[in-house]
Amino acid sequence: MKDFTHFDEQGNAIMVDVSQKQASERQAIAQGRIKMTAECYQALLQGLIKKGDVLGVARIAGIMAVKQCPSLIPLCHSLLVEKASVDFALSDEENEITATCTVKTTGVTGVEMEALTGVSITLLTIYDMCKAVDKNMEINGIRLLEKTGGKSS
Repeated sequence: MKDFTHFDEQGNAIMVDVSQKQASERQAIAQGRIKMTAECYQALLQGLIKKGDVLGVARIAGIMAVKQCPSLIPLCHSLLVEKASVDFALSDEENEITATCTVKTTGVTGVEMEALTGVSITLLTIYDMCKAVDKNMEINGIRLLEKTGGKSS
């Protein structure tokens, strides 16, 4: 288990000791997609989803999720998040929304988990708000697009 940083010599789960690392600017960008029926997609675009402003609420949910990452993922370090944003790209041809979450900090550990959590919760919020119209939406393609800072620099 020596290749896994979240275990000690006895195999016990631990939080990685980052106290001796140098602080650096760090950024992570994660992305994912949600595909829906044409009916649902058009209702979302026209503001006809009964739960309200789907993309506005999803953006806030994603940013809030970034800030809650240490509460959701065991052994995840608490970070001072300096930037968290969620952006959307719409595909009318595919009835699909791509969400991109960008997170920045200056610190001793990266923000990949924060970006991945942010984009995941963003997409789940869209699903939750639209499920009355389309119960067969598909969330897919959640991945880390970019990571900078630390050993990556």
